[in-house]
Amino acid sequence: MKKFIASAAVTALLTMPVMAQDAPSADTVLATVNGTDITLGHVIAMQQMLPPQYQELPDNVLFDGLLEQLVQQEILASVAAEDVTRRMELGLDNERRAFLAAMLLDDIGLAELSEEEVQAEYDAQYGSTGAVTEYNAAHILVETEEEAQALIEELAEGADFGELAQERSIGPSGPNGGQLGWFTAGMMVPSFEEAVFGLEVGEVSAPVETQFGWHVVILNETREQEPPGLEQVRAELEEGLRRARVDAAITELTAAAEVERPEIEIDPSAIRDLDLLAE
Repeated sequence: MKKFIASAAVTALLTMPVMAQDAPSADTVLATVNGTDITLGHVIAMQQMLPPQYQELPDNVLFDGLLEQLVQQEILASVAAEDVTRRMELGLDNERRAFLAAMLLDDIGLAELSEEEVQAEYDAQYGSTGAVTEYNAAHILVETEEEAQALIEELAEGADFGELAQERSIGPSGPNGGQLGWFTAGMMVPSFEEAVFGLEVGEVSAPVETQFGWHVVILNETREQEPPGLEQVRAELEEGLRRARVDAAITELTAAAEVERPEIEIDPSAIRDLDLLAE
């Protein structure tokens, strides 16, 4: 009989409706330290300020770690608040100012970008850009025009360009046979570019003088590089648009603000005088 009663009691418990807990809110108290509540909202706000590498931690690790940190901070802050110095007051002013400014700039910079804005920026940067010619060249750098001319004569007699570059070039590309890889207009000094652009593939230049010395150049290859597609540069374009938004907001708000600067002379070394904070 006792066994039956116990079994019936268990069955009754299992079939009772489970009381649903209230959904958590930002005001849900997670801990109380010396009478001060630490809420779920505090944890969420701290989580949003974490660097990206910490954002990737598992939620349970973040939750426990952030709550513990907030508890410890409250313990320490409550003790520090008993004797707030002038230096601490000024530091709090600066922290509050910086935090509020950062939040406003985040709201401005991270506001949603429309597809029309991104497309317009792409068109402005790449819409009128056709295929760009890329050049692949090698060079041998020497100190004098005479040395450069002697190299040209050796090449005309069948010498290998790469071997001469390894043996005679004083430039950093010498050990690699003088190879410069691919480049476009504007990436090299003007006189060097002018010589390269005037060559046919496989042709060796006359001696070319730059501020680095005298060059003998060979054009290995050319190719036409089409401008990148929108998706290839979307992240770059969006970053630029967001940065422009922030810059424009700072300029506009600064122009509208009333800023007064008294006509006084301050020795710049005063920024290191901690004794002033004790006054």
